[in-house]
Amino acid sequence: MFSFLNIFRITALLEGVSYILLLFIATPVKYLLNDPQYVKLLGMPHGLLFIGYVVLAFMLKNELKWNQKQFITVLLASIIPFGTFYIEKKYLKPLRDAEL
Repeated sequence: MFSFLNIFRITALLEGVSYILLLFIATPVKYLLNDPQYVKLLGMPHGLLFIGYVVLAFMLKNELKWNQKQFITVLLASIIPFGTFYIEKKYLKPLRDAEL
């Protein structure tokens, strides 16, 4: 079933993967090989996923009963490489396991 939580989990995964690809593949190719096409290719999807992640986090804040510290952690994780994977493990996976 598609709930906002499931959509948030998918968005967090895709945002994390796109960020890693952008930082560790596209950016080095741009500056080391002077080829900006990968940054252009990955930049817009990553930006949209980032915005979706933040909007969904605001939408889910009250439903998931995140306190201020947890909410700030969820938001900061979107700008730290591998951060969204930490959020999945720490905050979202226990919720999924509780549903099963």
